[in-house]
Amino acid sequence: MRAAAVCRFLWVLLLGIFMMPVGVEAAPMHEIVSVSSSIVEEDGATFLRTEIGLSKGAADYTVKTGSILHPNRLCIEIENTKAGDVPKEMRLDAAYAKSARIREKDKNIQVLFSLAGLAEDEGFRISTLEADKKNKKPFRIVVDIYEAGYVRRGYVDGLKGHHIVVDPGHGGTDQGASGPSGLLEKDVTLAVSLKLRDILENSGAYVTLTREDDRDVWGPSATDGQELQARADVGENTPGTEVFLSVHCNAFSSSASHGTETYYYYGKSWQDELLAQNLQEAMLEHNGLHDRGVKSARFYVLRNTSMPAALVELAFITNYDEEALLGDDAFQEDMAMSLAEGLANYFAVSGK
Repeated sequence: MRAAAVCRFLWVLLLGIFMMPVGVEAAPMHEIVSVSSSIVEEDGATFLRTEIGLSKGAADYTVKTGSILHPNRLCIEIENTKAGDVPKEMRLDAAYAKSARIREKDKNIQVLFSLAGLAEDEGFRISTLEADKKNKKPFRIVVDIYEAGYVRRGYVDGLKGHHIVVDPGHGGTDQGASGPSGLLEKDVTLAVSLKLRDILENSGAYVTLTREDDRDVWGPSATDGQELQARADVGENTPGTEVFLSVHCNAFSSSASHGTETYYYYGKSWQDELLAQNLQEAMLEHNGLHDRGVKSARFYVLRNTSMPAALVELAFITNYDEEALLGDDAFQEDMAMSLAEGLANYFAVSGK
């Protein structure tokens, strides 16, 4: 009997072992391989830049700012990461931050900055840099810290943490419309979109562009449908996308046509129209051009994106006066700022 009981025990034990679920292999941990700080002058501002290098490329991270006990603390928590052979504490330029300290928390790493002033959104900027193999630099999380009291240029409140896809219209083999002096729509939309990206990122938003240079998104041999679907796919495949914004210039056979207008697709949700209204209002406040209104249209990228989407027509590139505006760097910057403000207003009133 005793032998039989032992056999049954061994059988149950072996059965349990073989029936245990196979665990999913844990993702390899990142490792901090470099930390460097320097004073940087850029776009008329001077700030302290700290670059945190990671061994395995991009990693998820969160940003936390001051508490009651530590109002000057800025915390960057990097998930699934360990500290490598780097200094665990660094003394920094006291005009910006007193120190940076690295500490472990479960399977994460926290990089704690003790700022010279309160840890407020306008006092810092977080971004990333891809690995630079030529110069032997890893993927980096970049922390820019400004002097206490500095008001950062190109900052819009209410955008922090939001995920936005910006689509610069046309590009590559598709030049879009052209103006009387030869200005191309694809160049204007890219210039404005790049400036908009900088403002959004400077304001704490997560931004993805469908294109960052003069190219076709799908490829030079694409049909119109393939190219437009490739743009919509960027919105669909970018995790967390809340808004899809397509940037264009208007055109017409008559050079007398002028003004600004914004489109949405009526068949999706009330948020689409609300987004278009807020973008239109913000653009008009900045450019003072003729209000051509907010309109519904069946444009491909508006119909084939699941998130709220809008298409803006900044001005008429076929109008002599408005072509001159569209080619002006200051006007492009102003329109980028207006779109950022329109997005912030949308998020505020939509409760998103």
